[in-house]
Amino acid sequence: MTRTDQQTKESEVLRRPGRWLALAVLVLAVLLVAVDATVLGLATPFLSEDLKPTGTQLLWIGDIYSFVIAGLLVSMGSLGDRIGRKKLLLVGAAAFGAVSVLNAYATTPEMMIVARALLGVAGATLMPSTLALIRNLFHDPRERSLAIGIWGAMASAGAAVGPVVGGFLLEHYWWGSVFLINLPVMVVLVLVGIKFIPESKNPAPGPWDLPSVGLSLVGMIGVVYAVKEAAAHGLRLDMGVAAVVGVAALTWFVRRQLRLDAPLLDMRLFHHRGFSGAVLADLLTILGLSGLVFFLSQFLQLVQGRHPLEAGLAELPAAIGAVTAGLIAGVVARRFSVRSVVSGGLAAVGLALAVLTLLDRSTGYPMLGASLLVVGIGAGFAFTVTADVILSSVPREQAGAASAVSETAYELGAALGIALLGSVVTGVYSDFVTPEGVPAATSAAAHESLGGAVEASAGLPDATAGALVTAAQDAFVEGLRIAAGAGAVVLLATAVAAWFLLRGQKLEEGVEHP
Repeated sequence: MTRTDQQTKESEVLRRPGRWLALAVLVLAVLLVAVDATVLGLATPFLSEDLKPTGTQLLWIGDIYSFVIAGLLVSMGSLGDRIGRKKLLLVGAAAFGAVSVLNAYATTPEMMIVARALLGVAGATLMPSTLALIRNLFHDPRERSLAIGIWGAMASAGAAVGPVVGGFLLEHYWWGSVFLINLPVMVVLVLVGIKFIPESKNPAPGPWDLPSVGLSLVGMIGVVYAVKEAAAHGLRLDMGVAAVVGVAALTWFVRRQLRLDAPLLDMRLFHHRGFSGAVLADLLTILGLSGLVFFLSQFLQLVQGRHPLEAGLAELPAAIGAVTAGLIAGVVARRFSVRSVVSGGLAAVGLALAVLTLLDRSTGYPMLGASLLVVGIGAGFAFTVTADVILSSVPREQAGAASAVSETAYELGAALGIALLGSVVTGVYSDFVTPEGVPAATSAAAHESLGGAVEASAGLPDATAGALVTAAQDAFVEGLRIAAGAGAVVLLATAVAAWFLLRGQKLEEGVEHP
C-alpha cells in the first residue's frame, strides 16, 4: 500500500460514520438550553399572576437558573472528562426533560425556585459536554470548524428564537407550555444519542476533587449574585459580603488547582496565549453585548409598543447574521487569519452598537434591523473562531474542562454586562423628572422600572398618564443610548486586544489521529 493510500484510509477511518447526525443531536441540546435562558422573561407576567411570588422570589425565579449554571460549568466539564462526556450528556438530557415538567407544573414560588435551580444543574451538564464531544467526533480540523460553526449558530439562534417561541406559546397556551417544549426534544436526544454519539473521556483523569467543586460553585454564585443584585438594587451590605466570599472562594479554588496532581481545571491552559486571548475576547464581547440585548427587548415592547411575538421576530436579524457567519467562519479564518476575523468581527459589533447611540422612540426598523444583522454577523465570526481556538489549544482529554471555561466566560460576561451596563440604564432612567399632577406613590412606582411606569399610569387621567409614560420612555431610551455607547467602547477595545493576543494563532489543518 502506498503512503497516499494509507493516508486516505486513515482519513476515512477518522471521519466517523454518523458524525453529522450525532452533531444534529448535540445542537438540539444547545438550542434548548439557549431557548430556556430567554423564554422565561416573556412568561414572567403570566407566572406572577398565577403563583403570586414576592418581589424577591420573582428575582430568584429569574436568576437562579443562570447562577447554578455559572457555578457548575467547570465542575461538570471536568466530570465529563472523567466519567465520559456521552454518559454525562445523556443523563443531563434526561434530567433536563424531567425537571422541565416540574417547572411547568410548579404550584408555589418556592417549588418554582427549586425547579429552576435543578434545571440549572441539568443545563450545566449539557453545554460543555456538547462542545467537548464535537472535539472528539471531528478529527478533520476543517470539518470541526464547520461543526463548531453550526454549534455556535444554534446557540445564537436559540437565544433569538426563545422570545418568538415563547410569544407564540403564551398567546395560545398557559405559561407552563414554555417548559414542556423541552420534553420531546430531550427524548429524541437521548434515543438518537445512545446510538450515534461515541463515548469519549480522559483515559487517566484522576479523582474528581469535591472541595474544588464546592469552591467553584460558591465562588461563581457569589460573584454573579453580587453583580446582578448591584445592578438591580444598588450597593448593599449583603452584596458586598457575597462579592468578598465569592472572590475569596475563587482565589482559593485557583490556589488549590495549582497544588493538585489531578486538578478540576488545569490552570496551565491559561499559559497558552491563544487560549487566554480567546477566553478574554469571549468574556468582554458578551459583557459589551448582553446589557444592550437585555434592554432592547424592553425598548421594542414598552417604548415602541410591539407585542411579545413581534418583538421576538424583530430581533431575528441578529440570529440570521450569527448563523450565516458561523457556518463560514472557519473557511474565512483560514483564508485570511484568526486575528483578522476575530478582531474584524468584534469591530463590526462595536460599530453597530455605536450606531444604536442614535436611537430614539420613533427610530424606524430598517436602522435597528440592519444594526442587529451586523451585530449577529460580527459575533458569529468572533465566537465561532474563538471556540475553535479554545478547543484546538488543548489535548482532547481536557476538552470538557476547556469547553467549560469558554461557557463560564460567556455566563460571567453576561452577568457583568447586565450589571454594569444595566446600572447605566437604571441610573439614567431613575433620574427622570415626574410630570406635574402625578401622585407620590405613582411616581415612586414609575421610577422603579419602565414596566412599572406603564402599569402605574393606568389609573391616571389620559393627559397625565401620557406625559408620565413619555417622560419614562425618553429617560429609558437615553439610558439605552449611553449603554450602547459604553458597549461600543468595550467591543472596539476588545477588537484591538484580540489583534495582539491572537497574533500568529492559526486554525489546525492536518487530520488529527485519535
